[in-house]
Amino acid sequence: MSNQKLFNVAVVGATGAVGEQIIRLLEERNFPIKELKLLSSARSAGVKLAFKGQDITVQEAMPESFQGVDIALFSAGGDVTKALAPHAVQAGAICIDNTSAYRMDPETPLVVPEVNVDKINEHKGIIANPNCSTIQMVAALKPLYDRYGISRIIVSTYQAVSGAGAKAINEMMRQSKEVLEGRDANPDILPVGSLPVKHQIAFNAIPQIDKFLDNGFTNEEMKMILETKKIMGDDSIEVTATCVRIPVVYGHSESVYVELKEDFDVEEVKTLLANAPGIVLVDNPAEQQYPLASDAAGKLETFVGRVRRDLSNPKALNLWIVSDNLLKGAAWNAVQIAEYIAIEQ
Repeated sequence: MSNQKLFNVAVVGATGAVGEQIIRLLEERNFPIKELKLLSSARSAGVKLAFKGQDITVQEAMPESFQGVDIALFSAGGDVTKALAPHAVQAGAICIDNTSAYRMDPETPLVVPEVNVDKINEHKGIIANPNCSTIQMVAALKPLYDRYGISRIIVSTYQAVSGAGAKAINEMMRQSKEVLEGRDANPDILPVGSLPVKHQIAFNAIPQIDKFLDNGFTNEEMKMILETKKIMGDDSIEVTATCVRIPVVYGHSESVYVELKEDFDVEEVKTLLANAPGIVLVDNPAEQQYPLASDAAGKLETFVGRVRRDLSNPKALNLWIVSDNLLKGAAWNAVQIAEYIAIEQ
């Protein structure tokens, strides 16, 4: 559209895994950009990144970097967001933050567009992107919540190493080679936590993501519990989570047990899911068709399958939910929010 408003956009953390995906999506989606500013730590400043056939030099992110910026997408760690987002807001930018810095702040909307897009308009300069494992779960459960109500969720996650960054991917690849060659796998990255103790990720499953808290849960598990209630706008939902790191590069998988408030028909549930925005139903056990991380990698949608009534509770369902943690779990959710802002203005 010739009269489409153009926006000055900044990407903070441009050289990171999520930042690179944000830049790619802005280009592929033809986001209405007047000027794109790429920002990073001092260490990565000076690197050139391609955007629409041009090389853009990455600059160091500073408090004064946001003059004239309309939309700033942050993906550089919570400390960076806390240090710089207030300056961006003061300069007039709307910030979409991929970190946990503002997620539980009562003044900050926590948004998954398929679930609570209306909350975007309540922002006071900052909109938070939820945790990757939370996003795909609530996107899949929203149509069930609307139709039947939800009283309880029990989720176990099987999360890809890319969620812990490029160093974790490299460690998994290196360890896999070491184990296959009969050598010791030397861990030095995972699990990311407060202790120096590290565990092998190759051919293994580590039941820890982030630090342990005093209640015995990890920070990742508490994110899922608290964020789900906030996004759904319902503190009465009982949520518990166990988060596990597995040797997959891209794509988080989740086994979800959900208790509904109303009776349901399984085929109606499948129809609701198949028709829900951003959801793809892959559920044909007779042909061994169900969501796989390897199929979800590189795709924007959330995939749901293994839909079945629980045998011990007739009001409960079991689901298997899979999505690319760097895309719907991070970059795509942020760009969706930015697209909504662009349309509204």
